[in-house]
Amino acid sequence: MWDLKRLFQKHSRDINRFLRKRGHRPDVAADLTQDVFLRILSAAPPERDDNPLAYLRRVARNLSIDLYRREQLVEKGDLPNEEYGGVADPAPNPETINHDRQRLAMAHRALMELPERTRRAFELYRLGDMTIAEVAAELDLSVSRTWSLIHHAYLHLRSRLKESGD
Repeated sequence: MWDLKRLFQKHSRDINRFLRKRGHRPDVAADLTQDVFLRILSAAPPERDDNPLAYLRRVARNLSIDLYRREQLVEKGDLPNEEYGGVADPAPNPETINHDRQRLAMAHRALMELPERTRRAFELYRLGDMTIAEVAAELDLSVSRTWSLIHHAYLHLRSRLKESGD
């Protein structure tokens, strides 16, 4: 059986970050994070409890999917033109699209400048939703060395993007 208070203190930031990586706004991610722990409190304990973070992430993912589905069910009724005519189009304008594409290309070039192992560690952590410990195990490195590689990649990306004037 898990100590809920300890779990919250230890993993709430990880769950919040996990939800934000899935595209939720910070306020929604915070609400969903609390819902994860409420779900744990009210649900039957899992059959296996050797990896609480994996279980918490599964609950978070399921709650995220449930929220998405609920949002899709909200009726989008027809409004007269005068009621929504002044609402701005939420789609990005062509200049923003071009700027974002340029930044993405710069970030890609910066990643390609990194040594293979550094780039791989960064990609697994940042894009693969893996923890530092999981990345370390995947690359057969220590956790501290893995963190160092990821930190180096962040610094390199930031430096390259600043050089470009952004």
